[in-house]
Amino acid sequence: MIKVTRLDGVEYYINPHQIEAIEKKPDTTLSMLSGKIIVVREKPDDIMKRIIYYRRLIGGFKNEE
Repeated sequence: MIKVTRLDGVEYYINPHQIEAIEKKPDTTLSMLSGKIIVVREKPDDIMKRIIYYRRLIGGFKNEE
């Protein structure tokens, strides 16, 4: 799970495997596989870094290298 911050300042965790798309318009918008849209404070690059860190932590890159 990765931590994100909604625009109202509430922090929570989401499953990065459920993110379908990340858009910058102008706020960072996460489109989830469920169809839910989540608008967060983090920049898209920060979200990507968190996803990469998380996948390395759980060993998600072992078969992708």
